[in-house]
Amino acid sequence: MAAYLIKRLLLIFPTMLGIMLISFTVVQFAPGGPVERVIAQLTGTDVSATARVGGGGGDGLGQAGQSQLGQGTADAVSSKYRGAQGLDPEFIKSLEKQFGFDKPAHERFFLMLKNYLVFDFGSSYFRDISVLQLIKEKLPVSISLGLWMTLLTYLIAIPLGIRKAVHDGEAFDSWTSGFLVIGYAVPGFLVAVLLLIVFAGSSFFQWFPSRGLTSDNFDELSMFGQIVDYFWHLTLPLIALGLGAFTTMAFLTKNSFLDEIRKQYVLTARAKGLTENQVLYGHVFRNAMLLIIAGFPATFISAFFTGSLLIETIFSLDGIGLLSFESIINRDYPVVFATLYIFSLLGLVVNLVSDFVYTLVDPRIDFESREV
Repeated sequence: MAAYLIKRLLLIFPTMLGIMLISFTVVQFAPGGPVERVIAQLTGTDVSATARVGGGGGDGLGQAGQSQLGQGTADAVSSKYRGAQGLDPEFIKSLEKQFGFDKPAHERFFLMLKNYLVFDFGSSYFRDISVLQLIKEKLPVSISLGLWMTLLTYLIAIPLGIRKAVHDGEAFDSWTSGFLVIGYAVPGFLVAVLLLIVFAGSSFFQWFPSRGLTSDNFDELSMFGQIVDYFWHLTLPLIALGLGAFTTMAFLTKNSFLDEIRKQYVLTARAKGLTENQVLYGHVFRNAMLLIIAGFPATFISAFFTGSLLIETIFSLDGIGLLSFESIINRDYPVVFATLYIFSLLGLVVNLVSDFVYTLVDPRIDFESREV
């Protein structure tokens, strides 16, 4: 197992290199960019999803950029950037230098890799803050949603799936399947809006808060009060996020257990006089859980980093999902590449941990005997 883990660890480097190279190459051909975004804001043509009328104080343009308006003359040099006519070419060059586009693409790529190896992600283009500090500020929301959703998914879906397998074809299996399918079919953001209207609005009930992760007086509460307040705010977002995850995990667990229950060793165990619980949890459980463990990395990563954009927006939760979306829209490349690098690296490590857990669950598995 040690040799296999070392091979997998070494494969992380070329894998990450490929991910970053492909992403960097795609970005080079993508329309728009930070320079174009600044030009659009200066000329009043910014129509991006995050554009704000009358803004400008927090976009990192400064008074020098604003002063460039109206300085274009008839002999101004035509710029390679769309909408830059009328702006001083020297100002355009200063923008390129500010964003690092005065260097060739290959030089920028290798400089980025060199910095990322020591987790130096630089600063945001349009926010006066380092990328790591920005991610650190958004992590509490994503950690809260991701970890609790993953925990609840496994605690609820696995026992439910086992019970559905034991009572396959019976009334319990039928009505729970119907409920799970409906929950899976309804988009999470629609559930979130419905929950807000019913349980956090003025029309019906005001049982839960409609925004934020904590109350305004959170620091003034006792420790017990802070815990209650924290979960009070998390209840509705977790319900909206969890319905689809419960469905997938419950059916995966059910089908995995059904496959094992129908095997010959289960009949042999029952013939020896073992009780149903002894057969189910002493023999079937370990084999059936292998497939569940295999799905853990994907479940964890998806719960932690994806699928939360609309939920974060609806419940006014400023987390990683919203940050990534705004960074892509605003062409804030340091944030885009930093989040991609961190998430990809974490995903590869979690998959490696999953393989290691495989061997703990079933020592018969030998990864070293197969090709990596």
